[in-house]
Amino acid sequence: MSYSAQNIRNICLLGHGGNGKTSLAESMLYLTGGTDRLGKPTDGNTVCDYDAEEIRRQISISLAIAPVEYKGCKINVLDTPGYFDFAGEAFEALQVTGSAILVCSAKGGMSVGAEKAWQYCEERKMPRVIYISKTDEENSDYNAAFETLRERFGKNIAPVAAPIWDENKKVIGIIDVLHKRAYEIKNGKRVEIDVPADKVAVLDELYDALKESVAETSEEFMDKYFSGEDFTYAEMIQGLRQGVKDLSLFPVVCGSALSGLGTLMLLDTIVDLLPNPIECPPPLAENADGELEEFALSAGALPCGFIFKTVADQYGKYSYVKVLSGTLTPDMQVVNSRTGETEKLGRLYILKGKKTEEVKELVCGDIGAVAKMDKLKTGDTLCDPRHVVKLPAIPFPEPCYSVAIAPKTKGQEDKIAAGLTRLNDEDPTFNWVNNAETHQMVVSGTGDMQMDVLVSRLKSRFSVEAELSEPRVAYREKIRKKVEIQGRHKKQTGGHGQFGDVWMRFEPGENDELEFCEEVVGGAVPKNYFPAVEKGLREAVLHGVLAGYPVVNLKATLFDGSYHPVDSSEMAFKTAVQIAYKNGMPQASPVLLEPIGELKVTIPDSYMGDVIGDLNKRRGRVMGMNPDGKGNQIVEAEVPMAEMTRYAIDLRSLTQSRGSFTFHFVRYEEATPAAQEKAIAEAKAMQDGE
Repeated sequence: MSYSAQNIRNICLLGHGGNGKTSLAESMLYLTGGTDRLGKPTDGNTVCDYDAEEIRRQISISLAIAPVEYKGCKINVLDTPGYFDFAGEAFEALQVTGSAILVCSAKGGMSVGAEKAWQYCEERKMPRVIYISKTDEENSDYNAAFETLRERFGKNIAPVAAPIWDENKKVIGIIDVLHKRAYEIKNGKRVEIDVPADKVAVLDELYDALKESVAETSEEFMDKYFSGEDFTYAEMIQGLRQGVKDLSLFPVVCGSALSGLGTLMLLDTIVDLLPNPIECPPPLAENADGELEEFALSAGALPCGFIFKTVADQYGKYSYVKVLSGTLTPDMQVVNSRTGETEKLGRLYILKGKKTEEVKELVCGDIGAVAKMDKLKTGDTLCDPRHVVKLPAIPFPEPCYSVAIAPKTKGQEDKIAAGLTRLNDEDPTFNWVNNAETHQMVVSGTGDMQMDVLVSRLKSRFSVEAELSEPRVAYREKIRKKVEIQGRHKKQTGGHGQFGDVWMRFEPGENDELEFCEEVVGGAVPKNYFPAVEKGLREAVLHGVLAGYPVVNLKATLFDGSYHPVDSSEMAFKTAVQIAYKNGMPQASPVLLEPIGELKVTIPDSYMGDVIGDLNKRRGRVMGMNPDGKGNQIVEAEVPMAEMTRYAIDLRSLTQSRGSFTFHFVRYEEATPAAQEKAIAEAKAMQDGE
């Protein structure tokens, strides 16, 4: 069935891991006939968690789409992972949905995941509904969960549902406040029941609160409210819709995905109160002149689509697309605004988890996929050639956790590189480089769980086993004293011998690069050997005498020497200067330099003491603190990079995942004696192991 933009809703499910987002999507599909059985994450048979890694771990790792058809509307439900290592998936969903359902558990109330989800919505001015899950499970407490939300987000939290308890405090039904009805679940079906006598007063109180919220959405309604008139049902819906759109009202629904209680009520709330794609605020797009303009969301406009996710499997590549305007059809000519190239669209599909259904068109506001377009990347905008625009990129979190990756079997480095390149198409939140200096392949991403998944996928999809280790730190060496030393190379063999003799002065220099000078008087060393001496030095400074790290700030002067008219050669002088380097540098008070990074940690005030105490243990220097205007402090510090390898994980445990940070290299400075000893010992152990 084809739907117009007015009858489409795009929503993303957000919240903490384990709060029941995937189960809720499953319940929506099952109760609307989208599936014929109710899958469970623990059984590994849900629509949205279909990847082998998700089934094994029983958690969501990737964004998945579940289209739900209900009351003449198509609701594209985007199920996102709740674990912070996979936050990039939630950002993809947020980019293309008009509203969000925040899933909070009746067992825990306000979790960090819900706080972060709320923050994401606030930043995007996105309408949202709160769904309190697991209301019928042991130890659940709906009232406590609701009060936590009210405390955190104020009186704009408006319950449109209330649970009904039996004498054992077990939730057996639900009241629909707006329609003044009550329901329970019998044999998997929703059945209307009478509102219990002890709940009539509660229902009236909640309905009055909703009426007050509606009154606040317009002057006309306010007058009607104060004159004591009742609102019609249509007026109630109109006012609530406006309140949700204005972000002055956040409806709260509750239920249980397992029994299905509350699921249809949540779907009613989505259809009645959340905006369709055309009602959403227009995004800013960059036009052909590089200027920002409001992009008109319109079914009648020229076609335009945004690629928000890429998935590759053994059957090929799917690019998930949201149609922003017009209609997309197969074989249509579109311009990719990133590359400027014209491409022909491939086949179009509607997605339901891993299942694909081919369609003849994707209309304005809808979400689907285009197949086998290898040049497309996540974040691309596909436009009609007559109006080329570029939508803003998805604001992925900056990689903050790095590990070295190596194959278990030597010689499979290329296989790992090829695998990571393919996986990077699907997950742009990590990157990887071959670090020529430390001779390691280093992967950077959001956390250890993401790295673990990458290793598993390399094995299952690309048949290469990899192991992770801490990345080596790229130290430097320099000298602090001036030293003069002779380097003499003499070797007599049959025929020509080898002879080179130099006197070198090594001293601290001004530049990072080697500074080579010569002050030879009277031709003691012929000029034609100077380049050989410099070349020998340039090779030598790649390896310092303390721990084999490159030497910086070195000034080397050739000031004397001698030569043999027959036995001297460029090779002999190159060897001679390397002997001088090897013998002279240890006498010039060498010291190890370590890389220092600039750290900016954003944390709630309450964690300040713990975070600063931890930075002191890491030899960090706190440079200052600034409020960010959102109740957080940004602590700025300089910290040795050697102390930061596990900071992403440690900061999570220090701040219950509320902290975030950025860290960038700024300069090298002398390492403390203890840090030097440790680095030298590690370098020696590494050399011995090779």
